Amino acid sequence: MKTASLPVLLKPKEGGVVLVGAGKVGLHKAEVLAANGIAATVIAPAVHAGFEGVPLHRVLRKNVAAGDLKGASVVIDATGDNAVTEMLLGLKAAKGFLLNVVDVPSLCDFYFASLLHYGPLKIAVSSDGASPTLTQCVRDKIRRTLPPELETLAREKAGERSGGMIDAAATRNATGRLLASVSLVGCGPGDVELLTLKAYHIIKEADVILYDHLISEEILALIPTKSIKIYVGKRKGCHSRTQDEINRMIVQYAEKGCSVARLKSGDPYIFGRGAEEAAYLAEKGFRVSVVAGISSAIAGPAVAGIPVTARGYAANFSVVSAHLKGAKTNLSWIDLLRQPDHTTVVLMGLSLSRAIRDAALERGISRTLPAAIVSNATRPNQQTRVTTLGKLADAAGAVEGPAIIVFGDVVRLHAILPGYLEGGKRAERAAANAV
Repeated sequence: MKTASLPVLLKPKEGGVVLVGAGKVGLHKAEVLAANGIAATVIAPAVHAGFEGVPLHRVLRKNVAAGDLKGASVVIDATGDNAVTEMLLGLKAAKGFLLNVVDVPSLCDFYFASLLHYGPLKIAVSSDGASPTLTQCVRDKIRRTLPPELETLAREKAGERSGGMIDAAATRNATGRLLASVSLVGCGPGDVELLTLKAYHIIKEADVILYDHLISEEILALIPTKSIKIYVGKRKGCHSRTQDEINRMIVQYAEKGCSVARLKSGDPYIFGRGAEEAAYLAEKGFRVSVVAGISSAIAGPAVAGIPVTARGYAANFSVVSAHLKGAKTNLSWIDLLRQPDHTTVVLMGLSLSRAIRDAALERGISRTLPAAIVSNATRPNQQTRVTTLGKLADAAGAVEGPAIIVFGDVVRLHAILPGYLEGGKRAERAAANAV
């Protein structure tokens, strides 16, 4: 059954609010009133010491009597005394005041709400007295969600209104930008258990989610049904949306005040064009957070039993991309393969394995340089092909992307170290995948 109540903001006249009772409960009510610019008249034979720091209209150190309520528009009974309550209930009709009996909702003409203040903007949460704890929890959730800059905007708009300047469209736009949040979320190589907790919470709470084609089904299954889910994946030779379209789409939803999550495979800033999106959104004035993800450049070798650094094998490593903007091939990194004690991890290089091999051999790099191709890292269809530079192209032909290529002596550790599959399956895999 619906409760017949109307949330309103009262503007009582000076001295029109009377607080009966001045113990701990009364002190709390007095503090709430003072925080809202209301100095109450307090009536009680004894007054809690905490009242000394609270702005008050006046204090009457006595038991309340009918004559004390002359001119009162709001009376708050914080005594917990049934006799006082009965007296006030009998007087309210004749005196014409609204009565609140603390913690007795059935006897209240109005309820206190849990409040948030952003300058002239106030947000009140009420349960019609059913559960103050519930309203406090909801209030605190709202506080964590809303940006503190709302106060600045509220004061700005109050100033404009007092000056006769009212532009609803401009206010709506400014508010939407302030309330919107955009997160570029790194989702790792695919295994849902490799998501960070921050990524998980953003996915569960976002209003709108735009996701790439490499986001796994297990991660997509986390998206609530209430969220708008939009595929914006890019594959070689097949882009569902251009980057400009993706940028504009994010802005379109952010301008409405939505929380937008842009899910990206791996880490947004490792060959993921995250920097371009973040710069575009920041330039447009939106709050942008970037959530780091586990890159396949690190996770891929690890789940194949290949550490990118290991004492006696590699003291440093590089991560490179075989593709540049405009589908151009990037082979400027080939000389990294000459470096001793070094691991080179190549992203987006599977289809260019022949070109990589030929360029490396032309520069005198040994055909026997250990190499490994790890495809679909951390996913159920993960494959690892251990090979050499000279046989790289042949090994690549037997692998389905997406995949990374690892060069360096650390590849030899694949035969020793545990990978994504363990036990007997690991031995079978090592024998079957060796080329």
